[in-house]
Amino acid sequence: MSPLPQAHPVGRIPDPALHPLPADLDLMTPLRPRRRAKVYAHRGSSGLFPEHTRAAYRRALDEGADGIEIDVHLTRDGEVVCFHDALVDRTSDGHGAVADLTLADMRRLDVHSWKTPRLPAEYGRPGEQLMTFEDLLELLVDAGRDVGLAVELKHPSPFGHRLEEKVLQILLRFGWDPETSLVPGRGARSRHAAASAPQVDVSFMSFSPGSLLHLAEMVPPEKLCALFDQVTEEQVLRRLEHLRFSFALRPVVSAVMRGTARDCEAMVWNAQVGLAGPGMRFVRERRADVKAWLARGTGLRVWTVDELEDVELLLALGVQEMTTNFPARVIAAVSTSGQDTERAPSLVP
Repeated sequence: MSPLPQAHPVGRIPDPALHPLPADLDLMTPLRPRRRAKVYAHRGSSGLFPEHTRAAYRRALDEGADGIEIDVHLTRDGEVVCFHDALVDRTSDGHGAVADLTLADMRRLDVHSWKTPRLPAEYGRPGEQLMTFEDLLELLVDAGRDVGLAVELKHPSPFGHRLEEKVLQILLRFGWDPETSLVPGRGARSRHAAASAPQVDVSFMSFSPGSLLHLAEMVPPEKLCALFDQVTEEQVLRRLEHLRFSFALRPVVSAVMRGTARDCEAMVWNAQVGLAGPGMRFVRERRADVKAWLARGTGLRVWTVDELEDVELLLALGVQEMTTNFPARVIAAVSTSGQDTERAPSLVP
């Protein structure tokens, strides 16, 4: 792959004076002794702060999220970065593919001003917002409490399974135990109790069955999560939007996407993975499957849960884990009693 020039601003950054800090910046949910489901912060607390930034991750920890969900890509020079899209255009002032940029190129990008030009000082300087996988692990092992980490391996990747190999290498350097998939944290769980050190509970997710099968050689099945959803025409068109001759490719891409989703479902049915990761659309339309998986003890981690009615549906079904852009709000919803539910805040602005 030929290198791209250094990314340049494209004039999409809003005037900070016209973009105040998030309206519910002060909304915090204290840690509670009992929750009816675990809450994972989708790309960090991405409803309030720019996704996959230091600010979004630190905010999620401050809100008491049980875990953080991330997406990872490899840069041209083989570094693992926390980034959702294959292209940097949507969430930075640059352009081009992550795979065509070096880590140094990525560090020069403004990855926060598109959403929150003014960041609270306690969430890091502007130049610290781009996060590598190692940066995030440092943050989590210093969290001072147990925390989950759900790592989504993004495919197709031009580097193939080098992505999985590099992620595992980094985890091993942090003391990751392949048998338990735990990374030891630093510090005591509480200043007032002689407890064991906290841990980072790592699980791996992908929409790619090949990625999960590759990881299965080293990762226990209960730490593997197959992602899937009902495939829509909108999703197919979104996958095609950057491709030439997209009209001709549409039937092929649609068939591949639907086939991949079926293969991921099959991995759940065949117990090749211990976690099912359906989207909310799938849960609404395929409740019988969800109930069957739960009845036989399969773990469910559903995404992306930003509506109160969806939280209530998942709690009624007995779903164990929810991934959301608004962790504090969902934590409040899964922690309150029935009489308090009516007073819970709306989960979307």
